[in-house]
Amino acid sequence: MTDAAPGKSIRVLLVEDAPTHGGELTRALQRDGDIRVIGQAAAGEASIKRVGGESPDLIILRISTSAASGQVFIEQVMARAPTPILVLSSRIVDRLSPEAVEAVVAGALGVLPTPDRWTDELGTQLRSTVRQLSKVLAIRHPRGALSRNSARTAPPRGGRQAVVALAASTGGPTVLATVLAGLGGLDAPVLVVQHLHPDFTGNLVGWMARASALPVELATHDQIALPGHVYFAPGGSHLRLAAKSRLELAATPVTIHQPSADELFRSVAEHAGSAGVGVILTGMGDDGAKGLLELHSRRGQTFGQDEDSCAVFGMPQAALRLGALTTLLPPEQFAAAIRRAVALVGS
Repeated sequence: MTDAAPGKSIRVLLVEDAPTHGGELTRALQRDGDIRVIGQAAAGEASIKRVGGESPDLIILRISTSAASGQVFIEQVMARAPTPILVLSSRIVDRLSPEAVEAVVAGALGVLPTPDRWTDELGTQLRSTVRQLSKVLAIRHPRGALSRNSARTAPPRGGRQAVVALAASTGGPTVLATVLAGLGGLDAPVLVVQHLHPDFTGNLVGWMARASALPVELATHDQIALPGHVYFAPGGSHLRLAAKSRLELAATPVTIHQPSADELFRSVAEHAGSAGVGVILTGMGDDGAKGLLELHSRRGQTFGQDEDSCAVFGMPQAALRLGALTTLLPPEQFAAAIRRAVALVGS
């Protein structure tokens, strides 16, 4: 049995940081007939140009020597010819392995360990991952020059302070970078939960600071959330909005995800109510769905990422099924939607 879809084949370009014979991998990919390897190249400038010229549906990047060179390749592809990238490496044990997290932060959509041999079971998993990721709309990596001269949102006239809460998991960093790049002049604090290993939160915040049109920092306990600033939850701690625009960090309750999107959205529902704006992005599972429903029930404005652009539709889908979402949008439309929502709070 196969989950291959009929019709046009998926065109895959194999890229490696060190030349090897990719015959076994190619055979594993092409076994069901719906995936076609269009070529093999070494990571570098020539392969980046090749991506732009041939427009593959997916790139598989095999990292065997230098993780740093792989990161550079990912960032350059996503900046110049955005394409879904799946990283394979023998140093990756699971998606929380340091090399896996670094690849995702750089812009890759998926990571898998490179096995000693592509068994039938592993080949099936590989092809399923390729099919899933090839459907994702790759978003340009905003590490280049960004316009920071967006029109400033009018300050609230109704005496209420809008608060924006964003939550993401698998595939989230590139989407967050796209959203934050378009929020220049926003007159509301932006609170962010991204599921990530605690050791790599600093790297993520550094990337977001370069990409964002607003100042970005790691949230600290009891600080005041200022309009026009972005606050990321530290790894291992929940981030909540407290009274009088203060931020609260907490180690409890113990949850699968720490920080938890549900904890963030519930706190915004409690302390901002209808002045809250909640956005749930790509990710596995259902974290955030119940918290977003609380915000929605208090007449806050809620948005979710649409299925076609998600690496994994799990979190937005869970919120949609609960009736917690006002609308679904692709990443490039979130900034404008958030700006409109914040303007409505002050009207």
